[in-house]
Amino acid sequence: MVGLLMTRPYDAAQRFVSELPAALIGDLEVIYSPLLQVKPLNETIDLDGFSAVVFTSSNGVSVAAKSLGRVGLHAFCLGERTTLAAEKAGWQSQFCGMTADDLVSDLLKRRLSGRILHLRGQHSRGDVAARLSKAGLDCREKVIYDQLVLPLTNEASTALSLSRDLVVPLFSPRTARQFADLCPQGAPIHLIAMSDAVASQLKLLKYKDLKICMNPDALSMERLVRQVAEQLVRVESGGLAQ
Repeated sequence: MVGLLMTRPYDAAQRFVSELPAALIGDLEVIYSPLLQVKPLNETIDLDGFSAVVFTSSNGVSVAAKSLGRVGLHAFCLGERTTLAAEKAGWQSQFCGMTADDLVSDLLKRRLSGRILHLRGQHSRGDVAARLSKAGLDCREKVIYDQLVLPLTNEASTALSLSRDLVVPLFSPRTARQFADLCPQGAPIHLIAMSDAVASQLKLLKYKDLKICMNPDALSMERLVRQVAEQLVRVESGGLAQ
């Protein structure tokens, strides 16, 4: 049976798998092995004097919600899932693009006048606050959570040691780097990277195949995972996947 190795935090991984066709999931062995763990830093978040916040991940939304409760300020968000999470948490959320470049460009076009606070994780890409400040906006940043790397589970290590095909979607550069460090060379893996930045962390890893999403979003990842997995299931069964 073709395997699907999910390396996202468990809740996010389960949500992603649930969005795949039920018939396809029935033909796969799904293995969960989160390689990152979100750890809130229990920092006091003081929004006094700020007119808006920036979220670049749904993790930031979740951590902020636990600290602040429901806050009615504007929240400028990176990605559709982050935007939706912020809306559900009570922010006046606004979608500002799928990449850090999109976000910075969008905020500069809005010509915001108040102070902005970027609530982010310890490991963040894009230098959002620094770029906005350099361009003239009053933007600060605060690290409110860390992302700790985790080892592979025993189940994942066993799956990687077998001679069967394994589909491995990777959603972030840091997760990809951790996977590349832990994955045994020669494992029959089919890698799917959400972006070029994710794929760049996999250069030294031997694999059967590597595909990169055209757009860095969950929908593009879902389509590509489905495409690769269905093809492997057809080859394995010698017929057409239902």
